Amino acid sequence: MRSIKKNDTIQSLKTGLSILDLLAVERRPMRIIEIQEKTQITKSNLYKYMNTLLEAGMVYRESHSGLYYLGAKLYHYGMAVTENQYIIDLIAPYMRKISDHTENTALFATPTTTGPVILKIWQPNHTLNIGAEPGTLLPSNSASGKIYRVFSNEVEDNNKSIMTEDEMNFIRSNKIAFAQAPLVSEISSVSFPILISDYRLIGLIAVVGFSSKIPKNIEDEESQFLLEMQKEITYLFKY
Repeated sequence: MRSIKKNDTIQSLKTGLSILDLLAVERRPMRIIEIQEKTQITKSNLYKYMNTLLEAGMVYRESHSGLYYLGAKLYHYGMAVTENQYIIDLIAPYMRKISDHTENTALFATPTTTGPVILKIWQPNHTLNIGAEPGTLLPSNSASGKIYRVFSNEVEDNNKSIMTEDEMNFIRSNKIAFAQAPLVSEISSVSFPILISDYRLIGLIAVVGFSSKIPKNIEDEESQFLLEMQKEITYLFKY
């Protein structure tokens, strides 16, 4: 392989990547002052780098705390070389079945440090466009967000307050969550987790569509269908 000379590289890009490397190595959200201390980038330049990475979706800044996380875009880029691609290939027939049966959008998301991020979307030809794409971070009050908050180890207890204790216990016991019009009027969702034997959340599946076509409780026939799918998909990862 041809050796790469220093003059053939872009130092500013390497500096920006060093910030991502730091967040990855630390494996925790960081404040701007911590990043500055560890990278030794001047404060004025660091803000420019962080704003550029924010705009590109490479990092995420929590508004109330000012903490920086690795961004959802990185999970999208890494999808093809992680276990998520294997999971997608394995569950694809079930996702198509769910989408066709419910006549709604079905999506697969993976848990990240900032929440569930969409990796794959299945849509019947005649269904509505939900305005999301791979790499989209799903909102905390959606059905997927609720599944994430109950089953993901990434969530701190004080961040679960969006739900009552009764709702959390219901989701934990029944492995299904419902959300009526969490963001857009008349658009609702239902979601269930994909868990491996030690109850580690490795993904979640959601069905999104018009509220009139999305089940609202566990007794609904469509909910029972989704719970059967949850059992079948979970069995794929039994061993």
